Order: sequence, then structure tokens, then C-alpha cells
Amino acid sequence: MLKKSDYVALSAFRTQLAHFAHFSDRAARAAGITPTQYLLLLHLRGFREREWASIGELAQCLRASPHGTGALVTRCETLGLVRRQRNERDARLVEVHLTGKGRERVEQVAARNHGELRSLRNVFRVSNIS
Repeated sequence: MLKKSDYVALSAFRTQLAHFAHFSDRAARAAGITPTQYLLLLHLRGFREREWASIGELAQCLRASPHGTGALVTRCETLGLVRRQRNERDARLVEVHLTGKGRERVEQVAARNHGELRSLRNVFRVSNIS
């Protein structure tokens, strides 16, 4: 059974999470991209295995359909934020890469978000929940 302090901690966490999401969305728009475009760029920049990702891998990160993610990649490609490239070993595989412009945008927003997260670091600690 949860205690009152657990509900207080969960409520505070959700409030701060919503605050951060709103802050991040504003930072993306200030950089001239949509929040969803920022997330795509972030997942590309932060992809663990390599400097590119497939549409399917990005769809998993975004919790979106491959079709919708493909459309998002197309919009980002039109804006010069990403580029598609056929894999050298397997021509069926399409790689999505950040462009210089895409890297600049994601770094601009991520730097602002990192600063905001640092200010919220005590709220996002699991130790607040007993």
C-alpha cells in the first residue's frame, strides 16, 4: 500500500516531468524545429551502436509506427536536417544520418535541455519514493 508521501512524490515527479516536456518543446520551437523533429534528431545523435539508425529503429525509439516515422524522416530530409543513404553491405537497408544542420539544431536544443535537467536533478531521483 502506498503512503501519502509516495503520492506526493509521484505528483511532484509528474508535475516536473510535464514542466520539462513543456520547456523542451519551447526550446525546440525556438531552434526552428518541432518537438517531434527534435526527438528524431536526438535519437539519431544518441543512437548507441553507430552514427545512423534505420527507420524501424527510430520508430521504436519514438514509440511510433514505421510509416509515420518514415514521413517524419521525409519532412526532416526536406528541411536539410537528415539524409538517407543505402547501406553499403545490404542495399535493402536505408540508413538515416544527421546532416551538419541537423547536428547543430539537436545540439542547440539538447544544451538547453541539459541545463534544465540539471536544475531538476533532485526531483528526478527515485530515492524520493519509498
